[in-house]
Amino acid sequence: MFAKLFTVVAAASAMVAGVAARPHALNRLTARGDISFNNWGGYSSFGNFDDFYGSDNFIGAVSSQTLVTEQSQELVCHTESIEIIQQRLLVLQEMAKRIITEQVCEVETQTVVFEQFHASLGLFSHDLRRTSGHHVGYDSSISSHFSDICAADGSLTNDDFGFSGHDLGSHTVVVGGSNWDDSTSPSSVGAAYSAARGAFYSSY
Repeated sequence: MFAKLFTVVAAASAMVAGVAARPHALNRLTARGDISFNNWGGYSSFGNFDDFYGSDNFIGAVSSQTLVTEQSQELVCHTESIEIIQQRLLVLQEMAKRIITEQVCEVETQTVVFEQFHASLGLFSHDLRRTSGHHVGYDSSISSHFSDICAADGSLTNDDFGFSGHDLGSHTVVVGGSNWDDSTSPSSVGAAYSAARGAFYSSY
């Protein structure tokens, strides 16, 4: 399934091959907090933790986007059955669990790095609802490393991919073709968000 998922991602990445980026910077929010986790609690696995996003930017909320504005072929969304989408997102979820539990042994560090990951991903909700000031897209350079997570034998790799959280958004691709309408979507998406949050809270 991992290989199949990569095929889907690779197909999308191929759409942006040969791009030429023009800088269109868009800043996200302002710095939040100033808590250092470098060697937090005396645990060695927290060494250089802050270097990834910065001690004042725990979840990567402070970032900018540089859009890839010229593409050899326009990248547009296409609808798949919701079960297909849910399957692939569940694969990503379980891979995140695998990475955290196989490559971090100290449970304190597992806890903090998961909270960082969870909250950082949650920022995308604001993008989808067009409340963040960010374009709705993804970093094509960072996502291109998806196939590098696992080795040929299925084990997790430990290669340095050569980027940090500071690079997030520097190769942003915006996917076209959605049904967003400035006049009606804020209301309909707001209703969808409220329904989803209601379902979330009723699950407990």
